[in-house]
Amino acid sequence: MVEEVQKHSVHTLVFRSLKRTHDMFVSDHAKPISMDEKSHKVKMAAKLRAEYSAVLHMPVLKEGKDRVSHMSDQYEHQSYSHPGSDPEYLITGTHPYPSGPGLALTADTQIQTMPSEGGIQSMALALPPSQAGQEASRTAASVADIHRHAGAPERSQPPSHAMSLLEAGGTKSSSLMARKAPTMPKPQWHPPWKLYRVISGHLGWVRSIAVEPGNQWFVTGSADRTIKIWDLASGKLKLSLTGHISTVRGVAVSSRSPYLFSCGEDKQVKCWDLEYNKVIRHYHGHLSAVYDLDLHPTIDVLVTCSRDSTARVWDIRTKANVHTLSGHTNTVATVKCQGAEPQIITGSHDTTIRLWDLIAGKTRTTLTNHKKSVRSLVLHPRLYTFASGSPDNIKQWKFPDGNFIQNLSGHNAIINTLAVNSDGVLVSGADNGTIHMWDWRTGYNFQRIHAAVQPGSLDSESGIFSCMFDHSESRLITAEADKTIKVYREDDTATEETHPISWKPEILKRKRF
Repeated sequence: MVEEVQKHSVHTLVFRSLKRTHDMFVSDHAKPISMDEKSHKVKMAAKLRAEYSAVLHMPVLKEGKDRVSHMSDQYEHQSYSHPGSDPEYLITGTHPYPSGPGLALTADTQIQTMPSEGGIQSMALALPPSQAGQEASRTAASVADIHRHAGAPERSQPPSHAMSLLEAGGTKSSSLMARKAPTMPKPQWHPPWKLYRVISGHLGWVRSIAVEPGNQWFVTGSADRTIKIWDLASGKLKLSLTGHISTVRGVAVSSRSPYLFSCGEDKQVKCWDLEYNKVIRHYHGHLSAVYDLDLHPTIDVLVTCSRDSTARVWDIRTKANVHTLSGHTNTVATVKCQGAEPQIITGSHDTTIRLWDLIAGKTRTTLTNHKKSVRSLVLHPRLYTFASGSPDNIKQWKFPDGNFIQNLSGHNAIINTLAVNSDGVLVSGADNGTIHMWDWRTGYNFQRIHAAVQPGSLDSESGIFSCMFDHSESRLITAEADKTIKVYREDDTATEETHPISWKPEILKRKRF
């Protein structure tokens, strides 16, 4: 007779297996095995050698008598302190490893208290000089090493940045401090400018101005085809030069020779000898009206720009066309020269500004930020920067690569001319007769002028075609569409109380491209 096998449910079998397993291992839980101290030391020594041998020699600031930890017997000889140094330095660690204290520092070790600067310096002095072999590897080489060994939080930044923080005199933890939001700096106070002289004599629009290096007289070019020389102090006419057969768009007086240069819509570029008051050279080559010219400050070179979309570099003495700077796709309206690289800057109706290499005769940089034609450029007399004027914005740039600095917004008109002096006063003159005064550094518009037109002229004839500071920078001369030349100077009676700065700080000045 076959005995029937009793069938159990899976549930019953599982719990029976659990009970048997529990009974088998209950002794391990009830009576924990006592730890063999010698075995534990051997285990820890092996672990130290395997995982922490690279950092066992590093000194760490002792954080208190009650927190001193001792190394295993095998590595006890590497734990050292320096007599005579306060504070005391021991090899210790705070790694949250279950085996307890006594572990050396790792990349994840965190010290709760950073050593002070005085402690760091004393540590650096107390460390022994570097020696050959193993001793050399046990010496902390610098304050930066001490910071690193002490567990400074440097993993959040690259080592080069951390080192630069130390060299600047701060600690690496300073990078974790909250930084102040950048704010717009308060603008410098400038006295307002007022009109004090109106000079008339031209029979057409006055298109260009230049002041001679001695600051005794200035010269203007006009749509009446004449060039007139005026006494700067009295405003009286000294001389009229005729020879152009169309509007004179640009004039410049050389500081290196007694020459006056002029250009006009008759495609001509002329060199006048001021000792004889006669034209002594013509520079032929432009295919259309010549809109502007400028002299290089250090070499005998003249640069002109034209409606034929080119700028040309001329040798003053030989009349040779050294370079034809081509690249613009529309009228080149303004050109400036400087002694430093890049030496030539042009602005065009194709909305771009080009920085040219004078030696190679090629474009170095093209700035395409403007959205409308660039009719005026001005170079700051002291800073390595310049500004460009366009109906969309006045923009400031940094040499030599044309890095954008900021926008000067608010002069919503066709800006024909810009001028700047050493005090940081930027002047913009527009086609509608308005003049805006700006603080160069902050872009704050501190004054707006709209002078009345000459009696007998239409209100629409109030455009500003050119403006320039004299060499003393105390007078501003403007050439206008009402056929007059106006001279402005600072108001001597104005103070910060009578003309306060109407300025509100901003979180961050928005820089629009």
